[in-house]
Amino acid sequence: MAGHQITITRTDSHVEITLRGEKLAETDHAVLLDETGLPTRYYIPRQDVRTGLLRPTATQTACPFKGQASYWSVQIGDEVDQDLVWSYETPIPEAAGITGLMCFYNERVEITVDGQPQPARKTASFH
Repeated sequence: MAGHQITITRTDSHVEITLRGEKLAETDHAVLLDETGLPTRYYIPRQDVRTGLLRPTATQTACPFKGQASYWSVQIGDEVDQDLVWSYETPIPEAAGITGLMCFYNERVEITVDGQPQPARKTASFH
């Protein structure tokens, strides 16, 4: 796709991810991924994610600009949000800055950056 770009930058902003009032992640070490046509994605170090709430799924997707992603569902009580989190364990070299970091669909969680709620922009299911 001509003109399609990804940009990966580190930020020291305080990022919190919540779902139905439950904090899923909190970090001062997020990596921002900006990709043509998509909202900014916040990639979070695994140690800053409540991985005890995550359940691996069989879902995998391939992106020509990042590589192959693996997915997790989030379970809070009896409610399961399917394939809400993904990670590129071995991305292509151009996306090495997100290796092993976890990302949540902006459209399906609440994201707060430095205390400011981020708008939930509806997009296609691409990430």
